Amino acid sequence: MATALSLESLLDPAFLESVARLRLVARQVPREGRFADQRSRDQGAGLEFRDHRPYSPGDDLRAMDWNLYRRLGKVFLRLFEELEDLPVYLCPDVSASAFHEEPPRALAAARTALALASIALAQHDSVALLPFAEHLQPLLRPISGSGRLMTFARALASLEPGGSTDLATFTRELGALRLRRGLVVLISDFFDPGGLDALTTALRNVRHRLLLVQLVRASDGEPALEGELRLVDCESGQSQDVSVTPAVLERYRSAYRSWNEGLAEFARSRGLGHLRLDVEGDIAAQLTALFQRGRYQA
Repeated sequence: MATALSLESLLDPAFLESVARLRLVARQVPREGRFADQRSRDQGAGLEFRDHRPYSPGDDLRAMDWNLYRRLGKVFLRLFEELEDLPVYLCPDVSASAFHEEPPRALAAARTALALASIALAQHDSVALLPFAEHLQPLLRPISGSGRLMTFARALASLEPGGSTDLATFTRELGALRLRRGLVVLISDFFDPGGLDALTTALRNVRHRLLLVQLVRASDGEPALEGELRLVDCESGQSQDVSVTPAVLERYRSAYRSWNEGLAEFARSRGLGHLRLDVEGDIAAQLTALFQRGRYQA
């Protein structure tokens, strides 16, 4: 099975230019990061004044507000807002089905990951590449700096098909890495063999902010099938003989709508980002729609 991924298919200057003005903005940045563009919940020796707090023994007297001391006769410290990086963990689905059909979902996933990496690296955030199928496959540790985009693109171009999708195993292995909290971007069709309940249970176990990029195509909801067919699972190899009648197609459409609505409602109820991305459409335009006024708040 060809991977359909290459540097040539990913490094489209016009595509990257179209997302260059977009920004990821963190609600809160976890502690112990590097100096960058995001506003941290840490308060220390930054540049922008934020608050005062009473002096405690052991505090650095250089932060003392002498003007306030002269007015009130009490010792307060000036606190400044720290600017730190937002860790961004990009997790494309590389199960066998992602490389099936034309164009493959894997190509849309890789281009989406590259666009988001370009945005994050340009604003000095750290970015890691953590593809998954049956297991998490850490491929690129967190890197930073706009000059590292080519490194990220080469890593994406090396992605190869895995087995079947197993989000429960992926989320368990993600948690075991004990990564600094940040934004996890899951890029997948989310067709977990365990169904919607297994999917949402797995996602509840992720202790990071989540952005779900759901890769879809028109044939998912409206398959062009009819008659007596043998359907073969492209991941497991299992087959099933099916009589595709109008009634069977309608039951399938109903099940697919219900699954889609369930995933969307789960994302809404948990405050997760959720983008349904048509792999046959303009990826840059669809990503831009996620960034209201050029900003996505993670």
